Amino acid sequence: MLSPRERVLCALGHEEPDRVPVFIGASGVTTMLVPAYAGLKRYLSLPNGEIRCMSRAFQYAWLDEEMMLRFGCDARHIMPGPALSPLAMELSSTSFVDEWGITWQMAPGGLYYEIASSPLRGATLADLERYPWPDLEAPARFQGLDAQAQAIQNAGYAVVAAGGVQPFERCLLLRGIDAWLTDLAGDPEFAHALLRKVTDLMLGGIAGLLDKAGPYIDIVSTSDDLGSQNAPLISPRMYRRLIQPYQAELMAAIKRRTRAHIFYHSCGDIYPLLNAIIETGIDILNPVQVSARDMGDTGRLKREFGDRLSFCGAIDTGWVLPSGKPDDVRQEVRRRIADLAPGGGYILAAVHCIQPDVPPANIIAMLDEARVAGRYPLSP
Repeated sequence: MLSPRERVLCALGHEEPDRVPVFIGASGVTTMLVPAYAGLKRYLSLPNGEIRCMSRAFQYAWLDEEMMLRFGCDARHIMPGPALSPLAMELSSTSFVDEWGITWQMAPGGLYYEIASSPLRGATLADLERYPWPDLEAPARFQGLDAQAQAIQNAGYAVVAAGGVQPFERCLLLRGIDAWLTDLAGDPEFAHALLRKVTDLMLGGIAGLLDKAGPYIDIVSTSDDLGSQNAPLISPRMYRRLIQPYQAELMAAIKRRTRAHIFYHSCGDIYPLLNAIIETGIDILNPVQVSARDMGDTGRLKREFGDRLSFCGAIDTGWVLPSGKPDDVRQEVRRRIADLAPGGGYILAAVHCIQPDVPPANIIAMLDEARVAGRYPLSP
């Protein structure tokens, strides 16, 4: 038996550990929405109490340690505190402005907050210079993270740290998706200026995190949602010309300061971009959205990219987890393990954050089957 941390590092070294590692609650994109977690706790007759959020806007739940132990999660999550900003404010019980100046609103009956206002929608180049940007490298954000990460490692778990790296998506949130895609296609000067400013801020945040806790971090999580259900949001040519240089700069900054593996989250069909994304320096692809057009053939993904990439996710949240029976879930787990786990390089998780429409019995079936089917040597 390996420790959970040894298991994760062995798999990420493209070797076969004792079993396939499991992430549930190891990061925002491998956890559950707050209502889903509350439902699971009721199902298991556990006290509900107050559920903490990793992200207020997206309602990502911090799972209790008891739940992490029960389901065999092999990693624990750490994240910096909020950035210092003159823009952040509470507007009401259902709306707030974050440190970037983005206004978020929870609709009646909603599961998470949605953007009500993008502060740079009508901005000019001159406005970028005057904007009150958040301070991502303030030392207070990283206070105590080294001790927290070291304690997790000492307990035998892998440490996953939120890196705050998402240049494409942050620009999209600041401008609005329509304005941002128009910038990329029609105003590359403005697009480069905004990407440069956001990237420089994120470089400061990365330096602050890794200078404080870098020696104790095993995985740095990054993200940039680049895919729709049927294709990337932008062409491979546009990606290489406008986005890849900034992502690569950020990934290089991470690798200069730590030996940690870089975890990269992008929903949707990003198959046409994968070679270029790998070139930026990422090590782990998440969530492997198998319901998106060219991401469903996980055997092909392993054959084509498995020597350069590890995979985290792939358990379908489009149909299997919310609508299938426990036997369907078990079959899905066996299929993805058979495709992605040979030779290591696979961490089992749901595709993105588990939603409230997923029956608790299916969550339990996923995690139980992972322990059974994920034992090495794998069953034919």
